[in-house]
Amino acid sequence: MAQSPPTYTPEQLPDAETLYANLLAAVRHEIQTLPIQQVHLVGIHSGGAWLAQRLHRDLKLVQPYGTLDISFYRDDFDKIGLHAQVMPSDINFPVADKHLILVDDVLYTGRTIRAAMNELFDYGRPASIRLAVLVDRGGRELPISAQAVGGLVEPAPKGSLVLSQTEAGGLVLTVESEEN
Repeated sequence: MAQSPPTYTPEQLPDAETLYANLLAAVRHEIQTLPIQQVHLVGIHSGGAWLAQRLHRDLKLVQPYGTLDISFYRDDFDKIGLHAQVMPSDINFPVADKHLILVDDVLYTGRTIRAAMNELFDYGRPASIRLAVLVDRGGRELPISAQAVGGLVEPAPKGSLVLSQTEAGGLVLTVESEEN
């Protein structure tokens, strides 16, 4: 059985590399329960795509990984419009009957994950979808939970958790104020 993810406060949030090490171990555990030749990682742009690429490399997976941009699948698309940095989705393998590990940086309301699953089903019907996230900050509005988590943040920070990537490929997690 997988170990429970560590819980942090917003003030004592560890660096993103520590969270990534926790996530790597949790995803490795999830993959061990599946037929490896049918496992594909799928990262949600942008932070989840960075994580999926790095997990794919560190886990030495042979099957290709994919990326999703869920911009057109969001339930608030009519309110917020198109994000300025829309990236094309890239799923270059058959999804039908595969075990997908959907990767994202921060799990919050669950709406991004719902949109990602809607898009994935447009590619075919997977055997299963499991969720891996760097940070779970709570605040769910939909019944969605992650099977692999780098860390929990309680209570939820007053602001957004934002993952960025350094030029060298390192990960940095910051709390950004919601005040503009």
